[in-house]
Amino acid sequence: MVGLIYGSCAFTALLCAGLLLRAYRRSGYRLLLWSGLCFVGLTLNNLLVVIDKLLFKIEIDLGTPRLVVALLAMLVLLYGLIWDAE
Repeated sequence: MVGLIYGSCAFTALLCAGLLLRAYRRSGYRLLLWSGLCFVGLTLNNLLVVIDKLLFKIEIDLGTPRLVVALLAMLVLLYGLIWDAE
């Protein structure tokens, strides 16, 4: 059951990234690009959660890499919101 929830979170983030990047390709609105790239990072973060919690249960702790990926994803969005404003 837990794997289904983690997997659905990763799939949802991937779907959001795909939709945002597709909308950017059509419209060229740069905030969509930064949001899409942020969701790509969040997808990687969710995949690391799946790997950490389901595959490596106790042997390896991926907590720090997960936090770094999430921080980088948020920094991409923050950059787009602050320095790439129109």
